[in-house]
Amino acid sequence: MDSLERLVIERDCERLVTRYCHLVDHDEAERIADLFTKDGVWKSAEATLDGREQIRKAMAERQANTSRMSRHVCNNFSIDVLDADHAEGTVYLTLYRHDGKEGRRLSPLEGPVMVGEYRDRFIRTAEGWRIAHREITVDFLRREAAAP
Repeated sequence: MDSLERLVIERDCERLVTRYCHLVDHDEAERIADLFTKDGVWKSAEATLDGREQIRKAMAERQANTSRMSRHVCNNFSIDVLDADHAEGTVYLTLYRHDGKEGRRLSPLEGPVMVGEYRDRFIRTAEGWRIAHREITVDFLRREAAAP
């Protein structure tokens, strides 16, 4: 694999991460399931979702929360291309979130709710690159956002 092929794979995987954030932040979270492989896994400290249908169901619940405004800010992308069909990556996540009046265009800025990482495994499929496994880790959490 030459440098250009590696760069294209890295960019395709970065675009998946960016698309994920855009969908959840713009009331299309249910469509996130399509970014995963059919047997993809989404994992956090609170839940593990196995397969597109579980992911779709959970993201539909998030999408239904129309009082929530969020912005997932991702940076420090680090994608390691393992071969022509497999890659792994880590990206830092800063999450801003506020629950308020439905339909509003502006939320108060209280600082991030959390800072953590997405740790992903990517696979090239017949549909293109997809997320095979995503683990979300939290390193900093605003106190009032933490569970009691």
